[in-house]
Amino acid sequence: MGEKPRILVVDDELPVCKSISSALAPDAYAVDMALSAEEALKKEEDSEYDVVITDLMMPGLSGLDLLKALKDKRQGVRVIMVTGYPSIESAVQSIKFGAFDYIPKPFTPNDLRSLVARAVESRRLQKEQEATAALRGAEKPIVPPAGLYFIPENSWAVADNDGNVRIGVHHAFLRAIGKAVYLELPKEGDMRYQGEACLRITDAAGHVHKVWTPVSGKILVLNDTIAKNNSVLQGDPYGKGWVLLAKPSNLDSDLKNLAQ
Repeated sequence: MGEKPRILVVDDELPVCKSISSALAPDAYAVDMALSAEEALKKEEDSEYDVVITDLMMPGLSGLDLLKALKDKRQGVRVIMVTGYPSIESAVQSIKFGAFDYIPKPFTPNDLRSLVARAVESRRLQKEQEATAALRGAEKPIVPPAGLYFIPENSWAVADNDGNVRIGVHHAFLRAIGKAVYLELPKEGDMRYQGEACLRITDAAGHVHKVWTPVSGKILVLNDTIAKNNSVLQGDPYGKGWVLLAKPSNLDSDLKNLAQ
């Protein structure tokens, strides 16, 4: 049996650290706690964590400061930002600096466990890829088409010629969740705002994963193909597996928050 994935929970309030640790207890993780970013960095010197879950707003060094420091030391660590401010500016800014994802308060234990499961699997796949590359040479990576904007490793958006925006799921997100068994799509005519969930995917283990809306707008069309056969979503995420078409409400501003 392999070594347990190592998780570090960082928050300046001990009850919050304990609550998050308890939520992860049913899973086979080795969980440590730190009450500040400074303490977290000291712990990281002694232990290489697979996933760090940190509050965004903390006294002293913030969660964003911690993220930058961790990524300067070790790119492979998956950092999840816990935020009471689920604005896209703070959330996507953290992703641009290398956060794996964010989870806005309030969240349920299942929300947290699903996100951590995806982060752990993403890290495992990276380690596996690095080991394979060392033995056999690097495999050719998947390269998304040009012209797309991203919430990295989560969702993508591209403006069509008519000004509407097509939205889909990043291939790395789909790879990390494994087999998708159920898709919960929004309804045509609904509004979705940047940073909100536009799709929920249930995997074979029962985890529900949220795909964030990259561009705010009114949903015009849902892709019936993936609704009928979700394997298309995973088999062709940048082509036939697109999720929805939206009429953007604030496109220029929204695109500034995304990566390319």
